[in-house]
Amino acid sequence: MTNLLFAGNDKVFDGILTCLLSIFRRSRETNHYRVYILTMDVTRIRPDYIPISNEKIAFLNRVAAQYGDDNLVTRIDVTDLYEKELAGSPNESAYCSPYTLIRLLADLIPELPDEKLLYLDADILFNRDISLLYDYDVTGYEYAAANDHYGKYLVNPRYINAGVLLFNMPEAKRTGLFRKARAWLWKKKLMFNDQSALIRSTTRKRLLPQKCNDQKFLHKSTIVRHFAKRLFWLPYPHTDNIKQWHIEKVHKVFGYHVFDDIFEEYLALKDAFEKEQEVSSHE
Repeated sequence: MTNLLFAGNDKVFDGILTCLLSIFRRSRETNHYRVYILTMDVTRIRPDYIPISNEKIAFLNRVAAQYGDDNLVTRIDVTDLYEKELAGSPNESAYCSPYTLIRLLADLIPELPDEKLLYLDADILFNRDISLLYDYDVTGYEYAAANDHYGKYLVNPRYINAGVLLFNMPEAKRTGLFRKARAWLWKKKLMFNDQSALIRSTTRKRLLPQKCNDQKFLHKSTIVRHFAKRLFWLPYPHTDNIKQWHIEKVHKVFGYHVFDDIFEEYLALKDAFEKEQEVSSHE
């Protein structure tokens, strides 16, 4: 069984759908998946900070079932837990949304498996079989992660990107990784809130090759292409945050067509979901 963890609000639907399709299409048909999606209602901060809907979860479940009867997508609402543990912390209003913080509650969520668990940001596509990442041995490590593309030059050669984290949950619980990270979030505002807190709390991690979380390039060896914000030098130095569901930009700016089969199915499924919602709204 392959255990996957996502976190986000109602807007992560496109990302999770495309990411799951890339996993299903690029991996062995014999793989079976348990997908956990952490979400919450924090409309007290912003009106659009609403949890991913049950309708979207049900649709993701139907899509997953097409690739294996045993596949299951589970929605876990952590609103009450977040309000108790992290609401009002200095990092709640950091550079990104508070939804990035909720994976640091993982040790307090009984629904999550007490074994290997792969956390993924929603802006990710798999270019190769997920087992090439998931099968890394994390015995004796709290987690495994790849370098942050820019951080390895600007911060530390072993500075990691927290968009892909292969957790060894028993070890992480034993060392208090998540508890210590949450404590850091209360101490002071951190540059990269959840990522900084996790790094500062780490006892022992396994460093993965860049192909397990490539935030800038796509090579034949790339397992995960992470569509994170990146720097472009032309026609002038600037940053852009192109996500995989920005299909025209993926084609035009990156020149990628290797994911076109995924995009084709994604567009068809999204259209089907929107038509379902339109019918439901008129009933």
